[in-house]
Amino acid sequence: MKMIEIEDLTSAYGKKEVLCGVNLSGERGECIGIVGPNGCGKSTLLSVMAGVLRPKSGSVYYYGRDALKNPVVFRKMTGYVPQENPLLEELSVYDNLRLWYPDKAQLQKELEQGFLQLLGIPEFVKMPVHKLSGGMKKRVSIGIALADEPPVLILDEPSAALDMACKEDVKRYLRIYLERKGTVVITTHEDGELSLCDSLYVMKNGKLIPVDKTLRGEALTALF
Repeated sequence: MKMIEIEDLTSAYGKKEVLCGVNLSGERGECIGIVGPNGCGKSTLLSVMAGVLRPKSGSVYYYGRDALKNPVVFRKMTGYVPQENPLLEELSVYDNLRLWYPDKAQLQKELEQGFLQLLGIPEFVKMPVHKLSGGMKKRVSIGIALADEPPVLILDEPSAALDMACKEDVKRYLRIYLERKGTVVITTHEDGELSLCDSLYVMKNGKLIPVDKTLRGEALTALF
C-alpha cells in the first residue's frame, strides 16, 4: 500500500484553475521533489496535501485512508512546513514548542534525544523567536511539524533565503528523516535538496509532469 495516493486533484481561486487534475503517489522513505515557476500552483498543492486548503475535486489518500472524508487523517499523517513563518514571535522557542508538544515529558525527551535535539534546538530553546535567525526559525518550524511524529513531511521551499550552512543543516535533517522511513514532499530549487529526491516533477499548466531526477539548472528550468 502506498503512503501517498492523489488522483485527479483540482483547485481554483475564483474562476482561475490552479490545479487541473494532479496525480501523485509516494512510498515510505521516498523523497518527492516538485519544481516550477512562482505562481504555478506548487504551494496550493502542498496546502491541499496538508489539509489547509479544500480542493474543488479529486482524492487524497494516506496509507489507504481517505483524508478528504476524514480530516483527522491530515493531522495524524502529515507535518507541514509552509514558506511563511508559523511561529509566535513574542514567545520563546520553548513556549512555541509547548503549543505543539502538550506532553511536557515528551517535549523534554525530544529535546534531549529526539529530532529536536538533532535540529540543534536546545542551543537556543530559551530565546524569544523574534531574536532568532532565519535558519533557527526554520529549524523550529520543522521541529513543530514533527511534533506528532508524522509519516509524511510536507515542505514548501524550506531553504529559501537561508545561508549555505543552514541549507546543509536542513538537508542533513531531511536525510535522517528519510532514513527512518519518513516520506517527504518538497518544493525546492536547491541542488542539495534536489539530490535527496527519488522522484522529481515539474508543475506546469496545473499538472505534475514526471522528469529525470538528475536534471539541474537550465536543463530543468527549460521545462517550466
